[in-house]
Amino acid sequence: MGTWDIGPFDNDTAADFGGDLDEATLEERESMIRCALKRAADPAEDYLGIYDGERAVAATALVVAQRHGGEPACSNYGPSEPLPELPADLRMLAVDALDQVVSEQSELAELWAEAANWSKWRQDITRIRNLLDPPTPPQEEALFDIWSVLTVTHHSS
Repeated sequence: MGTWDIGPFDNDTAADFGGDLDEATLEERESMIRCALKRAADPAEDYLGIYDGERAVAATALVVAQRHGGEPACSNYGPSEPLPELPADLRMLAVDALDQVVSEQSELAELWAEAANWSKWRQDITRIRNLLDPPTPPQEEALFDIWSVLTVTHHSS
């Protein structure tokens, strides 16, 4: 069947990953999620393969689901067994993994670029990423820059 929609678990690889998580012990599940994220964030080769990319997107959705205000991670194809409390450091690892997933060195991004609903997939990945690492609003960024200048100027005088 392959891929049937843009959701994190809407492909065979991610659905299998969800099933593997269900079959694992509760203690093994965090490690499996971490491993999927690490493989994507720092691929063994310079090119991220499709299956590692699909597992990373699914793992990221699970991290997002536990974040305060996060949305449910999955459809009928994601894990149905409970996950342990995932540590906060997985959030930045998930951001790094998603950055690789959408990079020019990603087979998954390359294949989606050829699909009719590429922009919808890309928007969904960006939305998931922003739930993990919200962009700084321009106003706050400008205030931070001004504060930095004032602090440096004050300490220099």
